[in-house]
Amino acid sequence: MNSEWINSHYPIYSAANIQSLYTTTNMPMHKINEPSPVLIGVARGKGILRMDDHAHELTEGNVVLLPPHRHAALIANAQHPLHAYRFAIHTIEQTGSLLAGAMIQKSELNAYSSIKLIPNQSSIVAQMEELYIHRSTASEMRHVQNQIIVHQIILQLLQQHNEHDPTGDQPSMERSITYLESHYTDKISREHLAEIAGVSHSHYSILFKKMTGFSPNEYLSRLRIHRAMELLISGSGTLREIALEVGYKDEFYLSRRFKQHAGTSPSGYNQRTSHRIAVLLPPYASHLLTLGVEPTVIIAESNEYVNATDLAPPQSITFMNTSSTIEQIDATLLENGIELIIAAKQHLDMYGLNLAHLRAIAPVIEIPWMDLGWKEHLRLIAKAVHRSELAEQWLAAFEQEEQAARSLVQQSAAADEIITILVSKPEGLYVYGARNAGYVLYQSLGLHSPERIRPEIDKLGDQFHSIPIELSDLAEYAGDRILVIVYPDANGSSSHSDALFNSIHWRTLPAVLRENIHLLDLDEWIPYNPISIRLQLQRAAALFGSDQ
Repeated sequence: MNSEWINSHYPIYSAANIQSLYTTTNMPMHKINEPSPVLIGVARGKGILRMDDHAHELTEGNVVLLPPHRHAALIANAQHPLHAYRFAIHTIEQTGSLLAGAMIQKSELNAYSSIKLIPNQSSIVAQMEELYIHRSTASEMRHVQNQIIVHQIILQLLQQHNEHDPTGDQPSMERSITYLESHYTDKISREHLAEIAGVSHSHYSILFKKMTGFSPNEYLSRLRIHRAMELLISGSGTLREIALEVGYKDEFYLSRRFKQHAGTSPSGYNQRTSHRIAVLLPPYASHLLTLGVEPTVIIAESNEYVNATDLAPPQSITFMNTSSTIEQIDATLLENGIELIIAAKQHLDMYGLNLAHLRAIAPVIEIPWMDLGWKEHLRLIAKAVHRSELAEQWLAAFEQEEQAARSLVQQSAAADEIITILVSKPEGLYVYGARNAGYVLYQSLGLHSPERIRPEIDKLGDQFHSIPIELSDLAEYAGDRILVIVYPDANGSSSHSDALFNSIHWRTLPAVLRENIHLLDLDEWIPYNPISIRLQLQRAAALFGSDQ
């Protein structure tokens, strides 16, 4: 019996180290030079990765593989502070006693001589975050879990490598559909799609309809018409420009195909309100409810939604968990006759949903999440559902409430104090900026933020979410009054915050000694949408106005 290890000539992988990197105006650059391949995963923000004479723009969800022994620099974007994870991958490629003298092949990851940029890999970034959180293993079981995650990351990188390797480019129906979704503006023949799928021309249409519910021509038409709808909603270009952009020869042909599909002309569509809307994650559902529009389908982590006294409770919303399969999501959206999908690309990437694929079901309006504040979110969503006038009325009423609350709070002791929003999460401490609870405090009420973050708030406004700090840095950010929000861990425990409250750094703060501390409820102060912001304004006015 042969006792050799199966495929023992391949390399052994392990994690050399993992770090959490933040690039801000205070720390504008991180230099990288490792003897092993380095994986950079962008968790939030934007930046530039420079190696040799080449610069690569990075955005949220990007993953970059750097070759070993190469100098590179991660550089901040002044408008969008970047948070990334840096993961050095150790490979064993020599013989070992365990392998009985077998020669191990060179790692494919070590074979790269240039940067490999892989977009839309939020799942890998999430795995890197988990590795960082559990980098100090407390048990052998956690150590094994970390090893599994490391190999899951390696597997995905190797799959990416093989997908772009011509020798691994095996034909399939899925690949042909993906090709159609990515090249729908081109002239595409059924014969070409069948060739990609590796099936006969006559059999291709049968298999395609079995998988999608549509013929190839119907699917192509839906992709083009739905993209035209997206452009009409956003007001991007003339009808002729839209026709050419989506793959039609002129505006007349577009209008004919548009009416066949939608039952109305492009001009008529622009006057029509979509009544059956799907949203990804509750924040945008709350924007719709603010506008008096009840979403038909919400794809979210739970079926919770915001209740407010001035809104009628939702009557008939279909909730889908983000863990649902693509096939389940497709079927639910089609069964509910969805006419419009509203989502942020960040959230689509996070849950492995492809915008180009969803477009075959309904037009997709992409509303950037971190790049915009809640008022801009509301205005863009209102434009998409023809409720812009109602949105402006709501915002005008809110601004009156802001002015009244500011007048009240500016007469209180808090008006002359520095207010710090300190958030304790299982992975660390954060000082919040002008988003979430910070919007109401620093924007609506005009209260003073810590001096260390004031330049970022002045420059970025409510795009400045938060900054991580160490316990030893607490005194530099702590103001006259501290608002504390604690995030529980995955098991619902907040015991991790004991490290903060029992530390000498916390107990010696002037605000703590004066008992000028407020513990805030996470669910009341963190949600970021019009309804929640309005409620936070009322709570803040009550909290600070009582000090008069």
